[in-house]
Amino acid sequence: MRIVVVGGSGYVGSSLVPRLAERGYDIKVYDLQWFGNHLPNSIDVERRDVLDLQEAELKGVDTVIFVAGLSNDPMAEYSPSRNFIDNASCPAYLAYIAKRAGVRRFIHGGSCSVYGYTVNELYDETSPIFCHYPYGISKLQGETGAMHFVDKNFSVIGLRKGTISGFSPRMRLDLVVNTMFKCAVQDGVITVNNPSIWRPILAMRDAVDGYVRAVEAAPDISGIFNIASGNYTIGEVADYVAEGVKEYMGVTATIHVKHIPDLRNYKVSWEKARNVLAFHPRYDVKHIVKELADNIDRFRDFDNSQYYNIETFKNISPGQQARPQ
Repeated sequence: MRIVVVGGSGYVGSSLVPRLAERGYDIKVYDLQWFGNHLPNSIDVERRDVLDLQEAELKGVDTVIFVAGLSNDPMAEYSPSRNFIDNASCPAYLAYIAKRAGVRRFIHGGSCSVYGYTVNELYDETSPIFCHYPYGISKLQGETGAMHFVDKNFSVIGLRKGTISGFSPRMRLDLVVNTMFKCAVQDGVITVNNPSIWRPILAMRDAVDGYVRAVEAAPDISGIFNIASGNYTIGEVADYVAEGVKEYMGVTATIHVKHIPDLRNYKVSWEKARNVLAFHPRYDVKHIVKELADNIDRFRDFDNSQYYNIETFKNISPGQQARPQ
């Protein structure tokens, strides 16, 4: 099977692509490589912009995976116009040309941030959308655009991911568990802006499993699926990180709580993914901390701007900011 991964040199792609290759798939990656290329030399990687891809380049491809675009709220709020191009227009365009090229399945890397603010409710894929921020809105638009192309010959699977954390060869330290881990190790203090808000956390290894399950799902399956490893309050995440760095690294970290209001508060159900895709998460926050501790020598330069997407985004010239991966 031939698979094209757009954005495959990014945080998720750098863990996902090697896993797909290990399973025997023929992989082609298109990526602007803002954060370099950390994939094995055996992977065919080409520096390309999503909107420059043409239908002819997807002929003979079985599955296209979109894991590109602006990746968080700070990037979206820094450049809202680029956010809506990259997260809304690009996946819709890619799904359009993929279908015309005869691709059988399109997988969209979405986000549970589309749910915005909920009050003590467990949201599934049929729940209402309340997001009021550029990032979540654009992710919903990209997902919706891709889903419009579904028919009996073209499957679209949208994965609404929880907040990913964990180690990847293309490392990030601007995600909640990773950030807390870095602060605990570097400063001995974990700052919690609001301990009561909920987030679905997704371990990188579970995220990769979710994409593999989507690739290998029956041909007639389409739809939107929440995937997460668990629902946690931010205060609870801080406790697990503090316990983990103490247990795995001998580091003692204190927790500083601020109680700052936050309008992003949501927890989700992934029962649909469990029942339809056979997605069974296996890793909790303590597993994520253990993985980070085991790999710390590979990203110990905590001040490296490459580990913080907004810093890299700001340092790239405006003419290059159009469609990052």
